[in-house]
Amino acid sequence: MATSSSCSSLKQHFLVFLIVIISSIINSPVNGCFTSIFSFGDSLTDTGNLLELSISESTKPPHSAFLPYGCTFFHRPTGRFCDGRLVIDFLAEALGFSFLPPFYGSKSGKWEKFRQGANFAVAGATALNSSFLAEQGIHSVSTNISLGVEVNSFKHLLPSLCSSSSNCKKLLRKSLIVMGEVGGNDYNHAFKQGKNIENIRRLVPLVVDIISLSIKELIELGAVTFLVPGNFPIGCSPSLLTSFHGSEKDQYDPLTGCLTWLNQFSQHHNELLRKELENIRNLHPQINIIYVDYYKASTPFYQSPKNYGFKETLKACCGIGGLYNYDPLIYCGYPPLKQCCNDPSSYISWDGIHFTEVVNKWLAHTVFEELMNTIPRLGSLCPLSTVNKLRILYPMFGV
Repeated sequence: MATSSSCSSLKQHFLVFLIVIISSIINSPVNGCFTSIFSFGDSLTDTGNLLELSISESTKPPHSAFLPYGCTFFHRPTGRFCDGRLVIDFLAEALGFSFLPPFYGSKSGKWEKFRQGANFAVAGATALNSSFLAEQGIHSVSTNISLGVEVNSFKHLLPSLCSSSSNCKKLLRKSLIVMGEVGGNDYNHAFKQGKNIENIRRLVPLVVDIISLSIKELIELGAVTFLVPGNFPIGCSPSLLTSFHGSEKDQYDPLTGCLTWLNQFSQHHNELLRKELENIRNLHPQINIIYVDYYKASTPFYQSPKNYGFKETLKACCGIGGLYNYDPLIYCGYPPLKQCCNDPSSYISWDGIHFTEVVNKWLAHTVFEELMNTIPRLGSLCPLSTVNKLRILYPMFGV
C-alpha cells in the first residue's frame, strides 16, 4: 500500500515530467508544415526592407529606423513600423522559423540565407504600379515599389534557391506564401491627397485584379498554399480620422467613434477580394487559398476594448497633438517625437497608422485559426505534432 509521502513524490515526478514534455513541445521547431515562407505586402509586413533600401540608395532613413520603434520587443529599431513584432513575425515564430529576413539591400552572392524564406514587403508599397497611380494624380510618399515589383524580385531570387524548374516547384509546394495585406496604400494615399470617393472606389477592382494576377503567377511557378489577408477597418485609423476630422456627426459610429463610410470602403474591398479568391479556387481546386478576415478580427478591439486590455482605441501611442494624438507633419521617431506612451499594450494604434505589437499578436491568433481550420483540406501538409504544438501555444482559439 502506497504511503501519502510516496504518492506525493509520484505526483511531483509526474508534474516535472509533464512540464518537461510541454516545454519541449513548445520550444521545438514546428517541422513538416512548410520548409519556407515568402511574404509580400507593405509596412504592415515590412521587417526592414524600406530601411535596407534607404541604406543601399543613400537616402533619408525611414522613421522606423529610430526609437521608440522596436522598444517593446527588440529594444532597438529594426525597420519595423511597430513597437515590436508584426503578424508575420508571430507566424514565423510559431511555425519554427527565424524572423523572415528582408530581401532588399542584400547582395546576390549572399542569397543562401533566403532558403527558408524571404520578406519582400516594403513600407509604402502599393498594389498598383506607381506610374499608373501617378497618372490618376495619386503619388506615393515613400517608395515606388509595387506588388508587381516585389513578385518580380521573388522570381529573380528563385533560381538561386533551386536548380531547375521541377526543383523550384518542389520548393514552392512546401512553401507558405503570405500575400499582403496589400492595397491599403493605394487607397490611403488617395484619401489623404483629397481624391473623390467614387474615383477611389474605381481603384478597388484594379487592386484586387493585381492581387489575383500575382497569386496566379506564383501558382504557375509551383506555389500551392497562400494566406491572403483582407483590409482593416480604416475608419478607425487615427491618421484618417485626423484627415477627416470635423465630419458630420452621423458619419461616426456612435459605439466606436470610427468613420462609418471609411469602414464601408474597407468592407467593399474585402468583398471583392473574397469573390476573386473564390474564382481562383474554382480555377485551381488543388490550391489552398486561405482568406484572413482582418476586418472581422480587429472590429471587437474597438467595440469592446476592455475585453482585450485596451484603454485607448483611437489615439496613437507614439504621436502628438489633436483629438487622435496624430500630426501628419510630425512622424514618430523623428525629432521632436522620440517618446511614446507609457504602456503601448493599452493602445490599439502605435503611430497613428500601424498597430501595436499586442494587436499584431491577437491578429496572429486569427491567422493560426484560419490556417489550422484549413488543415483537413491540406491533407498531410502539417503533421499531428505541429497541430498539437499550436493547440498548446494558442489554446484560447481551440486550434
